[in-house]
Amino acid sequence: MRLVPEIGIDLGTSNILVYRRGKGIVLNEPTVVAMSVQSKKVLAVGNEAREMLGRTPGNIAAIRPLKDGVIADYTTTLKMLEYILVKTCGHRFPLALRPTALVCVPSGVTNVERRAVIQATREAGAGLAMTIEEPMAAAIGAGLPISTPGGNMVADIGGGTTDIAVISLGGIVLSQSLRIGGNKMDEAIIRHIRNAYNLMIGDPTAEEIKIKIGSAFALEPELRMEIRGRDMVAGLPKSVEVTSEEIREALREPVRLIVEKLCAVLEDTPPELASDVIERGITLTGGGALLRGFDQLLSSETDIPVRVADNAMHCVAVGTGRALEHLDAIRMSGAVTTI
Repeated sequence: MRLVPEIGIDLGTSNILVYRRGKGIVLNEPTVVAMSVQSKKVLAVGNEAREMLGRTPGNIAAIRPLKDGVIADYTTTLKMLEYILVKTCGHRFPLALRPTALVCVPSGVTNVERRAVIQATREAGAGLAMTIEEPMAAAIGAGLPISTPGGNMVADIGGGTTDIAVISLGGIVLSQSLRIGGNKMDEAIIRHIRNAYNLMIGDPTAEEIKIKIGSAFALEPELRMEIRGRDMVAGLPKSVEVTSEEIREALREPVRLIVEKLCAVLEDTPPELASDVIERGITLTGGGALLRGFDQLLSSETDIPVRVADNAMHCVAVGTGRALEHLDAIRMSGAVTTI
């Protein structure tokens, strides 16, 4: 029986998922921390803190400590990781039984950003901390045959970043990271509602709009939704009805940038691997992959079959957990880093 807990952490800009070896996904909460402004004491983490976003009094701040997939506020991230380790591995663990943690990072991170993730994880209570690149974890979690001599293309569209990679023989042949994801889509919706209706809405409302009526491809039938916010002229609460067509137009720019980056990776892919990708198709993972019609849009732009992975939201976390089971082989490929 394995005494040292082994956990895989998908440290996302929007959500944190933790996979514990032998138990599966044991935590799935928003990446939000509520803190006291004066004492800097953590008051809430995750779901409870997310409900405070935009609703806190002056003495409480609800913040997202990660930006574009990397640590923006080290101290707050450290406290959040302490909460995660305690919640998933138990309240106290002696030095010899500290958990082994494998943490996901975007493929475009610098060594400094990677070192910050490892250091924060160890300070939070992990015995051994390592990182794995997100597209590799996503491919493992999606069940792609990455160890075979053939090209597998995966695009992980998260909250802060989009990671696109071609993987063969257990290693990343080519990868690109774009600091655009679900959060930029939310910002585009907020900007559109402000410009079109003089209505101010918050991030949670924008995310709800994106989930309920957002799309990247024409819908049949088109959808409608009533939203509430603050009138910027009168300063009073106001309701308006928005359509999926106008939200699709608002999302056009961030979606276009993701499509262009994916096409750029395809252009740089070696010919033999490109033919494999045409045959096997492109796999989408992450929350952004669930945007209606995104797979259809990519397929029409590239003339390559595109599929959304089963349980796309959990692919990276599941892949990180599975990588722990084959750690030596994954390490040989260079996908896992320990500093």
